[in-house]
Amino acid sequence: MCEFSTISVKKRKEIVQTPLGETKVLLHTCCAPCSSAIIECLLQNGITPVIYYCNPNIFPQEEYEIRKDECTRYAEALGLEIVDADYDHENWLEQMAGLENEPERGGRCLKCFKLRLLRTAEYARSRGIRVITTTLASSRWKSLEQINEAGEWACAKTNGASAGETPDVIWWDRNWRKGGLQERRLQIIQEYDFYNQQYCGCEFSMRKDT
Repeated sequence: MCEFSTISVKKRKEIVQTPLGETKVLLHTCCAPCSSAIIECLLQNGITPVIYYCNPNIFPQEEYEIRKDECTRYAEALGLEIVDADYDHENWLEQMAGLENEPERGGRCLKCFKLRLLRTAEYARSRGIRVITTTLASSRWKSLEQINEAGEWACAKTNGASAGETPDVIWWDRNWRKGGLQERRLQIIQEYDFYNQQYCGCEFSMRKDT
């Protein structure tokens, strides 16, 4: 894997706008390959992402660290802030108890999304960042419906009864698979020699040799 020099970002033809026209978002990030084209797109549209690495689902911890390091290298090359939400896999396992045998896009995935996006929304509120979104919505292996359900739930729970007419934290339900981002993602993976994992991170979803 190569070290990055400073990356320049050119203006993008496609116009992307956040809810309420916010110029800063908290981007929940699962890995560098999924986030790279999204981050580039945001910057090209004058939107600054704060990268929030919150993935207690990833197993083993070495895998967690490899993915975090790749995200960090890319963020630093772009002069962006990255926040490590820390690794709490034991708590994640407790939360997933009883759902170990659920299929992909089943109940375990939804609960996992809720847990991670709730932490994202809570952190955004603590920082005064009003919009959150996630790179999970770039994966064709994940359910957009589940991701959006989890994001809306997380923001509603975070805003609570104290929120006024305008909520403190807004869920941005953008489909990050469109607008040429899938193709650009593949280009960036090759261009920067990203570590490209072969499973989502969850030990219950690992691909087994046949």
